[in-house]
Amino acid sequence: MGTVGRREAPDDSGTVRPGARRGPRAPERRIPAAGPGVRREAGERGRAGHGYRPLWVEEPARRRRLPDPVRTAAVRAVLIVALTLIQAMVAFLATLAGSWLAFPMVISSVASTVVATWGVLDVWVTRQVWNQRHGVVSVPSSTARALRRERRRARRQARATERTRERIRGRIRRRGGAGQLSHP
Repeated sequence: MGTVGRREAPDDSGTVRPGARRGPRAPERRIPAAGPGVRREAGERGRAGHGYRPLWVEEPARRRRLPDPVRTAAVRAVLIVALTLIQAMVAFLATLAGSWLAFPMVISSVASTVVATWGVLDVWVTRQVWNQRHGVVSVPSSTARALRRERRRARRQARATERTRERIRGRIRRRGGAGQLSHP
């Protein structure tokens, strides 16, 4: 349990410490507080009582979940890197032992390092492609957001000026002025 969980959980006596934050939580499952000094009364049953504390405390996610293609590439990269590290360690130990397996393991470790580098770059490229296809994260300091806002403003301005021109042209046509700017 992290620091936040310890701060929010009740202490052994079942009372919540002052200053503890309480937020929306899932239905509580309670477990008995550990210790030989905790005695249960004869009428005390299962969930009711002073010696119980929640099993876990829900905390909101700090970051959004990775998109599926990026997560898949990341898992693949982690597995490849882990296998490469194991292979490099076996090659090192085989070299120290003077085994005939040392040379093939070193050669395959070099090849695995290339594959692991490709896997890590694949995560980066997949993330960039996903961001490009699905838009950038819109944060106040985002340059793309400011540019989009300026383009929208320019389009609205152009539409407004076009509407006023059409109104003026319509008025001139209705008044019967064939190209005349002023009427007698």
